[in-house]
Amino acid sequence: MDLTTCLKSLLLAIQQYRVGRTAPNAAQLQKQVEEISALRCDQLLSSGQALPSECVSGLVELAGNPNTNPNLSSAIISLLAQLACDDDSREMLHSSYNLTSTLASVIHCHSATPRKPLVLQCLQVLQKLTYNTRIFQSTNYIHELIAFLMTNIQSHSDDIIMPCLGLMANLCRDNHSVQSHIKSLDNVKPFYRTLINFLAHNSLTVVVFTLSILSSLTLNEKVGEKLFDAKNIHQTFQLVFNIIVNGDGTLTRKYSVDLLVDLLKNPKIADFLTRYQHFSACVSQVLGLLQSKDPDSAAKVLELLLAMCSVSGLRSLLCEVVFKPAGAKLRAAGRRQVAGLDGGRKAESGLALVQWLSSPVEGAESCSLQALHLLNELLEEALGAETLPDCVVSFVEMLLPVLLGLLKGLDPAKGDAHLRKHCHCITHVTSLLLILCTEDSTRSLVSRQVSAQLCLSQVEDLLSCCHSNSPLMCFPPGSDSDLSFTERRKKCDNQVCAEALLRTLELMSKLRQQVKDMETSFYRMLQDQRIVTPLSLALTSHHRERVQTGLSLLFEATPLPDFPSLILGESIAANNAYRQREAELSIKRVAVQEVPPPRTNTSVLDSSSGSLRSVHSLVEKIQNGLELQEQVKDSHVSEIIDVYEQKLSAFASKESRLQDLLEAKALALSQADRLIAQYRFQRAQAEAEARKLGCLLKDAERRREDLQGKLSSQVLEVERSKADMEELLQHNARLQQDSEEHQALKGAYNTLLNRFNESERLLKELQAAHISLTKQNDTLRKNHEALQLQHEKMAAVLEERGEEIRSLQSDIQHKNSDIAGLRGELRAEEEKLKERDQERRDLEETVDVLRKELNKTEQARKDASIKASSLELQKSQLETKLKQKEDELSKHSAMIAMIHSLSSGKMKSDVNLSL
Repeated sequence: MDLTTCLKSLLLAIQQYRVGRTAPNAAQLQKQVEEISALRCDQLLSSGQALPSECVSGLVELAGNPNTNPNLSSAIISLLAQLACDDDSREMLHSSYNLTSTLASVIHCHSATPRKPLVLQCLQVLQKLTYNTRIFQSTNYIHELIAFLMTNIQSHSDDIIMPCLGLMANLCRDNHSVQSHIKSLDNVKPFYRTLINFLAHNSLTVVVFTLSILSSLTLNEKVGEKLFDAKNIHQTFQLVFNIIVNGDGTLTRKYSVDLLVDLLKNPKIADFLTRYQHFSACVSQVLGLLQSKDPDSAAKVLELLLAMCSVSGLRSLLCEVVFKPAGAKLRAAGRRQVAGLDGGRKAESGLALVQWLSSPVEGAESCSLQALHLLNELLEEALGAETLPDCVVSFVEMLLPVLLGLLKGLDPAKGDAHLRKHCHCITHVTSLLLILCTEDSTRSLVSRQVSAQLCLSQVEDLLSCCHSNSPLMCFPPGSDSDLSFTERRKKCDNQVCAEALLRTLELMSKLRQQVKDMETSFYRMLQDQRIVTPLSLALTSHHRERVQTGLSLLFEATPLPDFPSLILGESIAANNAYRQREAELSIKRVAVQEVPPPRTNTSVLDSSSGSLRSVHSLVEKIQNGLELQEQVKDSHVSEIIDVYEQKLSAFASKESRLQDLLEAKALALSQADRLIAQYRFQRAQAEAEARKLGCLLKDAERRREDLQGKLSSQVLEVERSKADMEELLQHNARLQQDSEEHQALKGAYNTLLNRFNESERLLKELQAAHISLTKQNDTLRKNHEALQLQHEKMAAVLEERGEEIRSLQSDIQHKNSDIAGLRGELRAEEEKLKERDQERRDLEETVDVLRKELNKTEQARKDASIKASSLELQKSQLETKLKQKEDELSKHSAMIAMIHSLSSGKMKSDVNLSL
């Protein structure tokens, strides 16, 4: 399904949900929103079509409605966050669709539950939306949003503190109205204390957000003077540079750069930075970030370097960091292995800056322009010094081919966006080349690289682009409508093309004496009638540099015979009229915005139509002569007078228009007279020049005869020079062979150097492995000695345990022998008892006599049984002790076996390590 069909379905779902806020309608709308989110709709807002605008307006309205389903609101806010993919889209969502106020109202409605996912989502989208955007204090719900942020920043909930701090940093940055509002609140002092406590937070992002808020609110107050005084500022510099280089991500690096840029706006802090002793090392590490392929990080790094260039004391230090190492690398590429690793990293900083000029990474156009602007600042500083270092010359030699490559690739068929970007690039490149032309040594390098054909083709392409855009120079006198967006865009494109064209012509003017055929091409372009448009735009511009450039070119072009001066004057007058017309329209727009619209427009139209009908009826009555003779009244006479007054005013207006036309015709006639007079003057001047040329021709004939004699002598010299040329060609061939041999040796040297570096790297790795193995061997030897001592102790303990076991075994044998004797006695007693029983059965008659003896024997038997039971108990105890000793003996034997196995394994590993 294409995007247009999805948008139509989305708009229909929005209308259905507005009519009935039911669950099926909400589910259908959420489904449509998710389908749009799945499509690539990055440029949806910039298309300028009505359908996307209506959809976005409806979604913003539903997101701000408190009765909308929270899940649906979350899906809508996710889609709006996806649409805010670039600066133009964020600005459109903020200004045209009022998304900032809508999200602030959603947060205000759910302020009682700040940890809800919808509130966190709104905070994240607001942080993205308000970055580098001025939020006015009069914006709806902005005061409630500030109160919500201050309350939750002082809470102890970590998941909401970070987005609140980021949003507060955006609102406070370069916004005096929001800053004054926060300072006027009653709870600002506890808020300051909370922020100061956050400086010790373990998250670098929280620290950066906190420093940004404190610098915006307290930099020019007593609290800020204490925080950013001479004692703490160096630690702050070190912290910020460390976060930029080793930050948690792109977001932290972006806010760190913004913080340092804001601090540099303070003259005192900028002076502290010039005296910071680690500045060069920190800038080298920051420049090392340019070696990555992330355009966002590179853009922020270049923004920081440009901000440093605004401080006069830092420009020279930046030149030292950027140019000197790169120049040294270019002069002595073979000595890189002698320098340390840090030096190698510094040597890449200037090269990384040059690489971003023509980087193929997507989204690197702004980085390329920023790098050109930075090189403008740095080379202007370097060339303005008393002596030009050789490293700068080497850097310029490396830079020039890249710059000339950027001048190529203009293709008007790719669209206005490509044309605008390329014209900006041409402007920056030519400005940089003009700076290089201020010094003799660099001008010679530029003149060797730049050709007249390159500049001529560049000017031709730019002239064709300016001519095809057909800038608005005049408007019909009766048109009161505002300028359309397309016309304003064309006007902007014309100005960009004109600036690039004039910069190129200025470069041709600087190099016309050094480059072959440059002067001829330069004067030929100045006499082209298409030059009128960019030249008039420059002369009527409000930029001082453009006006000065236009005046210098006009000074060069005025003496030329075919320069279209009259057309230039008319173009300048038309531009001035256009400016006046634009000012009048802007005043009218302001007046219309200030005056409220009338309540009923239909009544006005009805009254005007009624008056017209009454006028027509009166005219018919006058023509027919009816009723005027019968009823002559003052009211009818007054009406007739009004009609005639209207007619007279119409005739007067027609007369004034005719007078304007006559004046225009008179002006055209005067211009024609001036053209005729100019033509006659030019004809007389041409006749005088023809007579002068005749005299010069006679002189040339005489000189030709003189030169004929000299020519014969020159022929002989030419023959001698031919012989010399042959010798030089032979010598050149020999030099060519030497050069080829040199290139081959250079390639062999590079391969050997790469092999040497690889071998050195492998050697370092093997040394590190050897050191680690040596340490492992030492630890294993120490462990073996400790285990050997433990083995000896265990052997002694085992011997003692063996003695105890042997003594216990002897005791057990004695006890067994005693038990055997007692058992024999017991058996004898039992036999006696049997005999006695037998005697009792046989001698029953003697029972009464022997009862006492029987009792005695029974008592003796009981004592014997008691002794036997005690002996049995002692036997069982001794058996359990014997089992315990046997278990301990098995454990000790297992430990001894383990120790023996470990000691034997360690000895084998030691042998392997030694091998």
